[in-house]
Amino acid sequence: MNNFSFHNPTKIVFGEGQISAIADLIPANARILITYGGGSIKKNGVYDQVIKALEGKTFFEFSGIEPNPHYETCEKAIALIKEKNIDFLLAVGGGSVVDATKLIAAGVNFKGETPDAEPWDILAKGAPVTSALPIGCILTLPATGTESNGNSVITKAATHEKLAFGSPLVYPVFSILDPTTTYSLPTRQISNGVVDAFVHIMEQYLTYPVDAKVQDRFAEGLLLTLIEEGPKVLAQPNDYAIRANVMWAATMALNGLIGVGVPQDWATHMIGHELTAMHGLDHAQTLAIVLPSLMNQQREQKRGKLIQYGKRVWNLTNSNEDELIDAAIAATKNFFEQMGVPTTFKGYGLDSSSIPALVDNLVRHNPNPLGEKADITAEVTKKILLAAA
Repeated sequence: MNNFSFHNPTKIVFGEGQISAIADLIPANARILITYGGGSIKKNGVYDQVIKALEGKTFFEFSGIEPNPHYETCEKAIALIKEKNIDFLLAVGGGSVVDATKLIAAGVNFKGETPDAEPWDILAKGAPVTSALPIGCILTLPATGTESNGNSVITKAATHEKLAFGSPLVYPVFSILDPTTTYSLPTRQISNGVVDAFVHIMEQYLTYPVDAKVQDRFAEGLLLTLIEEGPKVLAQPNDYAIRANVMWAATMALNGLIGVGVPQDWATHMIGHELTAMHGLDHAQTLAIVLPSLMNQQREQKRGKLIQYGKRVWNLTNSNEDELIDAAIAATKNFFEQMGVPTTFKGYGLDSSSIPALVDNLVRHNPNPLGEKADITAEVTKKILLAAA
């Protein structure tokens, strides 16, 4: 196991009816900005619960945050914060709302080193985050794990770029996880959430062995939970126990715990971001396309963990290692398809014609080879994408 330091400052408040807890979690004299998306929280009752909990406090609202949130939208929120002298942000929604709120929090007081510096530099140039407004979160879509980490992914609509940043300063102070808030989610978002969480785990687990038995067993337990509960949540959408297990698994998938002391990959995500930026695919859809193909392309580098994954997660007993690996990859693809998330370009009406441009964009945004062994070059990426076409 590799050396590590682990600290997660986010307070998790889990369970039905917990939205009311924000009354005690937000400072009494705070000037609050509620951020949310297209208004679904007003249809499912979450908005009303939030407003009731904030009774007597000073708050403002900012709506319209998109899936794959736009930088341009974040700029508008930053302007409103400065105008209203806001000092606390409350993100109410899924991962896109929380991710956008993180950049908003970091961008309010961003200075940069040049006169033309802008918050986008945090993503495009790696400019450091030196301060951020405090964030609270009420999660309505389990998927990204952003409710309990310091990561964010933002799209710049003007240039079709989708980039990420991370900072310990944008961890939410608290996150409310009420499984009942997810009951009204469309099937597509439920499916995407399960696949997204599954691939988050795989990015940290499916690398090479370092004798990190605790992390491996935690990761395998989370994968097994999603495999077991994922199809159930589609069949029984109002079952609280199922929703609770999926929600907590998605949070645990990317709160840092299973990734400490182990090598991590994240090539699937980096490649997937380019698919979203170019074709507008949902984040989880891109992951479902890329991961099985990447597993096969990198099968020698990942052989030890692929065999372990096949045996422990899918209960495979093939005596031939290559056949076992083939079966593990096939089982992964079948699970994504079972969740209603296609695993090929064709499944989304796309062909291979955009692959050269996708690879060029990837190299522009990530000039160094990807993967846990830094061996996924532009040429390897092209092979991964062609095999998934």
